[in-house]
Amino acid sequence: MSARLQAPKRRSRARVVPERPRPVGGWKTVTVRLAGGAAVLYGVISLIGLFLTHVVTTGWVHSIDRGVDVWFAQHRTGTWNDVTAVGTELAQTETAIAVTVVMMLVLRWRLGRWYESWVIATAMVGELLVFLAVTATVHRPRPQVARLDAAPPTSSFPSGHTAAALALYGSIAILVLWVYGRRRAPQIAAGLLLCIPVVVGLCRLYRGMHYPTDVLSGALTGGLWLLLVITTLLPRLGTGKRRAAHPAAS
Repeated sequence: MSARLQAPKRRSRARVVPERPRPVGGWKTVTVRLAGGAAVLYGVISLIGLFLTHVVTTGWVHSIDRGVDVWFAQHRTGTWNDVTAVGTELAQTETAIAVTVVMMLVLRWRLGRWYESWVIATAMVGELLVFLAVTATVHRPRPQVARLDAAPPTSSFPSGHTAAALALYGSIAILVLWVYGRRRAPQIAAGLLLCIPVVVGLCRLYRGMHYPTDVLSGALTGGLWLLLVITTLLPRLGTGKRRAAHPAAS
């Protein structure tokens, strides 16, 4: 009697997600922390900008600031012009909005909730508000070199591209580790994401859009705001329990 062939049973696979994180307190505590932190950050960055534009107008800091832009302008090539155009595009307003929306939807699909999506949104909206407030206070002309991009109406200080890149790709890097754990692949992905703000900052210098102190201040703006958001909304990063959800057939 011939043996009856049986199809192998399909194993069910559960998607493992971290438990929903909890902020440091209720909505009042979160609001006070974020609003107060944004006000303090605005004050600190504005003071740095006013110091650069009203006090450090000569001397070695000013010389280095200007010298870096002049050096880049003197060493431009067609190839690097094209490469840096792509690099700066990574933090253009349209790109930042598109990446934010896509990541919010991906996180909602992956986790079955909106909480982590709103973490990214908070990082981006807060960074933008602080940036606009600082540029309304500090009016710094752009470097006196040939610029490869059209200059937006905001001042040179701080670098909004750098601030946005750090807030956006930094928050994605942190959430990659939050969702997938600190295994090798997520760590590599997070490391690559954290390289993007560095690339953006260098591209902005190369293209004559900012002084080095603008880029560093932009990184400080985006980095400190991201730190505040993460410590407020994901205060126990990496220690949350993981659970199985959304079983699927493999």
